[in-house]
Amino acid sequence: MTNESPGSERELIIRIRMDDPDAVTQVYRSAFYSIVHFILQNNGSEQEAKDIYQEAFLVFYEKIKEDPGFELTCKIKTYLYSVSRRLWLKRLHEKNRLQGDIQDYEEYVALDQAELEDWDEREKRIRLMQEALKKLGERCRQIILSFYVQKKSMQDIAREMAYTNPANAKNQKYKCLQRLKKLFFKHYKPEELLKELTTINDKNP
Repeated sequence: MTNESPGSERELIIRIRMDDPDAVTQVYRSAFYSIVHFILQNNGSEQEAKDIYQEAFLVFYEKIKEDPGFELTCKIKTYLYSVSRRLWLKRLHEKNRLQGDIQDYEEYVALDQAELEDWDEREKRIRLMQEALKKLGERCRQIILSFYVQKKSMQDIAREMAYTNPANAKNQKYKCLQRLKKLFFKHYKPEELLKELTTINDKNP
């Protein structure tokens, strides 16, 4: 649901009130990747991200169904992201895991405007990255996901994937990353790709 106009978003809300499953699915998918990305980058797991998003969506859904006068003053995606972010910060605080990228928190978290404007582009990059990963061989995909997503050390990766030593595993990771770059070039503008890959390489190359 990229760049929905106010009118089309109002129509979606009306359709949800009428129990239109297609409208529910469309709205549910609209902010899903943004929330998963946000939580993964802030001390959370994929399962925790899914749980938080489902809880946030339920808040939105119940508001729509139970309050006929409920109207959003922002985009649906913005509302879902805001609720998800607040719920995640609360959970981090409860578990004493509030650290890293998130420095300040309160019951309602103000969102950075630049971050909001960048959501659609982030979702596009995430989708393209998923497609590129699918085109990698299974072994390369496992190395990339193990290191960058699961945050495993090269020692652990070498042991789990039967490399003779961490240096060999690191060398293979480098080759896999080069293949991933080539796949990205088919979809990204060079400057966008360079920025994305520079960020990846800066994280424990």
